[in-house]
Amino acid sequence: MKEEKVFKDPVHKYIYVQDQTIWDLINTREFQRLRRIRQMGTSFLTFHGAEHSRFSHSLGVYEITRKIISQFERNAYEDWPQEERLLCLCAALLHDLGHGPFSHSIEKVFGTNHEEWSCRIVLGDTEVNEVLRRVSPDFPNQVAGVICKSYPKEIVVSLVSSQLDADRMDYLLRDAYFTGVNYGTFDLERILRVVRPYKGYIVVKESGMHAVEDYLMSRYQMYWQVYFHPVTRSAEILLQKIFGRAKHLYEEKFPFNYLLNPLEKLFLNQLSENDYFLLDESFMQTMLMFWSREEDPVLADLCSRFLHRRLFKYTTQEQPSNSFMLRLAEIYSDAGYDPAYYMAVDFSSDLSYDVYRPGENDEKLPIYLLDGHEELTEISVKSDIVSSISGLHMGKHHIYYPEELLSRVNRIQYPDIYAALAGKPY
Repeated sequence: MKEEKVFKDPVHKYIYVQDQTIWDLINTREFQRLRRIRQMGTSFLTFHGAEHSRFSHSLGVYEITRKIISQFERNAYEDWPQEERLLCLCAALLHDLGHGPFSHSIEKVFGTNHEEWSCRIVLGDTEVNEVLRRVSPDFPNQVAGVICKSYPKEIVVSLVSSQLDADRMDYLLRDAYFTGVNYGTFDLERILRVVRPYKGYIVVKESGMHAVEDYLMSRYQMYWQVYFHPVTRSAEILLQKIFGRAKHLYEEKFPFNYLLNPLEKLFLNQLSENDYFLLDESFMQTMLMFWSREEDPVLADLCSRFLHRRLFKYTTQEQPSNSFMLRLAEIYSDAGYDPAYYMAVDFSSDLSYDVYRPGENDEKLPIYLLDGHEELTEISVKSDIVSSISGLHMGKHHIYYPEELLSRVNRIQYPDIYAALAGKPY
């Protein structure tokens, strides 16, 4: 470009665009759609500042990738394939192109996958595809390969998607900033200085181990304190119940008063790229508002609860027994609530860092430390902190229920269930 473009950013201060292809991609309608998709799904109902978009996150991932590549080029590292620069930048920018409204909530109901949709948009009849084909006819396929992790050069894929990638580094810092918490902060500049290309992989200079420890602890804390927050999970569960109910009604030929075309195709799993383009959060919020007036009382009530933040309450439990849940379902039915739509048990788990075990998790390469003798060591071998947070961490079970249900439970007939929902000892 004759003159670089600059975005002012609260996390990275400035984001620099130096390539015409990147600038053209940013100005496509498909990328601009990401302004209308919140980065953190329903977290805005828990942390009121979490209104930032996938657009700003995608720019941030691009900027971190640009900084890493710039550092590789300045130091003239032999193991960095310089010809892959533009491919990495485009994949970093477009990696979340296929995200739908409310993040992952809708994916679970309709069986969609945002990475697959990102690749479909990159490869389909879209403005993004048109821009990428100006580079070369095969360039869209290469970008899609990086996003969907099928590109043959691991070093390219790992910059965008790995256990130490530009995507995670940006969303941790950005989400921490907008939620107002300190859990997600870490020394990004230090990490950018100590990452190296080495024999086809991205590794970390051994002196940078503590910066990576800080990053992994930030990720651990953000998941358990922010992303798995039980109020956020309540909102996600409510959305899943809403769209599950709407899908059921459609399959039962319910005469909706309000049902716009893209949703019909979503119910039928027949969405095209142009249909998917219409599914942003503005569209979905409008549908929720209209559905709150539908004749089906369950759908109308669930939508009203979400729109007006009358979320399900929750109580923390050890793993509830099947007999307990069956009796709880009876209470729901007796109180006039369909347990299929008003009862939920949520259980969170997270793999903060996955120690590499050959043959088990070949898709998740570990973080390697590079010492002065050019030998690689997996980070958990040398770091007690990383070793302590490796493996699967289990959360507690949460039972979700409408707040007014508690007043309808017969304390004498069901003393244990009342105590459980009220969070009191029995």
